[in-house]
Amino acid sequence: MAEQWQRRRQILKALTEHQGFISGEELANQLDVSRMTISNHIDALETLGVEIFSVKGKGYKLQKAVPLMDEKQLLEAIQGRCFYFDEIDSTNSFMMKHASELKSGDICIAEHQTAGRGRRGRNWVSPYGSHFYGSVFWNFPQGMAQAMGLSLVVGCSLVTALEALGVSGLAVKWPNDVYLNGKKLAGILVEMSGQADGECQIVIGIGVNFVMPSSSAEQIDQPWSDLVDMDIPSKTEFAIAFHQQLVADLKVFETQGLNPFLSRWQQTDLYKDQVIRLEMGENHVEGVCRGIDEQGGILLEHDGEVKSFVGGEISLRPHS
Repeated sequence: MAEQWQRRRQILKALTEHQGFISGEELANQLDVSRMTISNHIDALETLGVEIFSVKGKGYKLQKAVPLMDEKQLLEAIQGRCFYFDEIDSTNSFMMKHASELKSGDICIAEHQTAGRGRRGRNWVSPYGSHFYGSVFWNFPQGMAQAMGLSLVVGCSLVTALEALGVSGLAVKWPNDVYLNGKKLAGILVEMSGQADGECQIVIGIGVNFVMPSSSAEQIDQPWSDLVDMDIPSKTEFAIAFHQQLVADLKVFETQGLNPFLSRWQQTDLYKDQVIRLEMGENHVEGVCRGIDEQGGILLEHDGEVKSFVGGEISLRPHS
């Protein structure tokens, strides 16, 4: 299996470096394999979501770049343990399964997820190499209550790391999304195990769109954005910078709670002072967004009164 992924990465590297089309014969010669082997690997990459033009008499060409991680650079730079995979079912699932063996700050990163998940069990589209898929483990000794508002901290960390890499136009959306120029760029999924009043293990899943393939975009039912036009160093540099920022922020959050992050959230709140709609099952309420409180609840001004709303089954929508 490792050899298969090595071959596929070599093919992608050759396609990325070559200007225009490159023939199957030339690829086969470069990799010292048969043309049939090249064809089989091309088919496998396409199944994984990589879009490759194939023209008889010309050969192959990538439709869009595939920003793969530099594994050596990644593993050398990440403090703590870093688990890196070409393919996995879910980075969150991997970390949850191994929670008893992990320490705060350990991270799992994959180039492709076969069963990536978003909030409320939604599928997270995970084409190979195109985006960032990662999960970070953290242990909270005082229980689940200590982790209230955690997804908001992660959103702030994402914005801070991306802005430091030169990305502008970012905003946070309660409770677990980051937007770029008004469209969704990243999602956050927090899962936990343990006791309400005892030690609690948290896995923080993060997905960030880097280069969205057209075929994957067709599977997404909301406006999206990616970083393809942003002049950031690389996906590897992002992963390293984000991990450093998140670990630093989580250490502050663990000892001081959400209060140090309130102003950071307010500065980039997507719906600050705008009329929004909170959907809670069959019920809903509309009002003006007034930010968040120290428990991570969203503050809504309705009929002259500001109330806090918090819960896993609440969805925020712009006023229609």
